[in-house]
Amino acid sequence: MKALVQRVSRAGVSVEGEVVGEIDAGLCVLIGAAREDSESDARLLADRIVGLRIFEDENGKMNRSLLDVGGSLLAISQFTLLGNTRRGRRPSFVNAAPPEVAEPLVECLVEAARGHGVAVATGRFRTHMQVEIHNDGPVTLMLDTREKRSG
Repeated sequence: MKALVQRVSRAGVSVEGEVVGEIDAGLCVLIGAAREDSESDARLLADRIVGLRIFEDENGKMNRSLLDVGGSLLAISQFTLLGNTRRGRRPSFVNAAPPEVAEPLVECLVEAARGHGVAVATGRFRTHMQVEIHNDGPVTLMLDTREKRSG
C-alpha cells in the first residue's frame, strides 16, 4: 500500500457539495492499495502513519508523532497513487487493487489507526471528491509498504 502523508493545519473532503470528513491539525493521508496488498499491509501502514515523527517538538525539530500531539487523521482512498507513468502519456492502473479489494483494506487501515486512539475522518469510497488541504510546512512524505517488505 502507498500513502501520501501531508501534515496539515486543517483538511476536509466533500462529495457533491456535502462535507463528509474534516479535521483540524493533524495528517491528511491519500491511500492507494495495490493488487498484492493485504490486511497486514494496511495495519503496518496505519502504524507507520500514526508513529511518523513529523511534528515539531519544543526545539523546532521534527520529533513528535500524531499520537504525541493528539492530532487527527483524514484518510482518503486514492487509487491513482498506483498509476504507472513509465510508458506513454496515459497512466496505467493495472497494479491498483480493484474496488472490492481496496475498500476493505482502506477500512482496515482506518480501524487500525482508530485502535491507536486517533480520531479519524474519511472520504467516501468510489465517489468524486473535492479535497481541501492546508499543508503545514509544507511537509509531505510518501510511504510504501513494499519498501518495508523488500528491505
